[in-house]
Amino acid sequence: MKVFVALNIPVKGIDHMRQAGLDVTVWDQDRPMTPEELIRKVQDFDALLSMGMYKIDNAFLNKCKHLKIISQFSVGYDNIDIAEATRLGIPIGNAPNAMTDATADVAFGLMMAVSRKMFYMHKTIQAGKWGPFKPQANLGKELKNKTLGIFGLGRIGEAVAQRCRGAYQMEVLYCNRSPKPDVAAPLDATLVDFETLLSQSDIISVHCALNSTTRGLFNKTAFDQMKPSAIFINTARGSIHNEPDLIQALRDNTIWGAGLDVTDPEPMKSDNPLLTMENVAILPHIGSATVEARTEMSRLAAENIIQFAKGNKIPNLINVSLQTGK
Repeated sequence: MKVFVALNIPVKGIDHMRQAGLDVTVWDQDRPMTPEELIRKVQDFDALLSMGMYKIDNAFLNKCKHLKIISQFSVGYDNIDIAEATRLGIPIGNAPNAMTDATADVAFGLMMAVSRKMFYMHKTIQAGKWGPFKPQANLGKELKNKTLGIFGLGRIGEAVAQRCRGAYQMEVLYCNRSPKPDVAAPLDATLVDFETLLSQSDIISVHCALNSTTRGLFNKTAFDQMKPSAIFINTARGSIHNEPDLIQALRDNTIWGAGLDVTDPEPMKSDNPLLTMENVAILPHIGSATVEARTEMSRLAAENIIQFAKGNKIPNLINVSLQTGK
């Protein structure tokens, strides 16, 4: 079985596939492939190990319908037309759970960075503006005993809540598609509706999937319902918040601050006004950027292809209706 890896991932997954007897070719350039390059390249391969930057849409799938499996080097798969892949009989796998702690750490770090204006204050030093002590200047907020609102109590949301409960004794509210009593009980977390989450949370941290119901959900209407002292954190997908509305909410003091590891679009332009705001911290989508997380993502994405090649069940299959195997 011939496998094409569309970007230079950690060697763990590549070695794993080769040790399983698969013929693996890796795109080893620093830049991603263009859509046209990827379509041309995979014509000679049975399997594709892809990434979220590639649009695996209807057009791609119908030009590459010979592919036997596509495995994604991420937990998210909003770049893939799952319905069309299913119609064409192409199994889609992903790599969940590998980045739980890494992403939770980033969300937690952004809360601290925003609450104390860390990124902005660092820039003042670089600009030579570290002046004399002023008792009422550059004041931030303490996080202890604040109310945390988790939107999407999956594994990452749970890990963020654990950090906030343990470090700052935060009260935890959560909004989810369905109740999660087993997860909520150790956190003493309370299930609330979306409007209550918005109005009662001091910090809202987003950990949901991007889909038709969550795209643009955090918009002007949502920000208007939040506390003027609230901090908005998004480490999920940039399109879940409406960026112009977020910028305006910060300018108007509708909310107090924001921390983003994801933006819309990505990459963010260097002249984006969010980058100069005092109560804002922006990172370039590094939630999974640890040696441990990326290595495990590589292994998990590879394992989907290996088990498919062996005729076994695909461990992390998205379109489960296509599941076959022993």
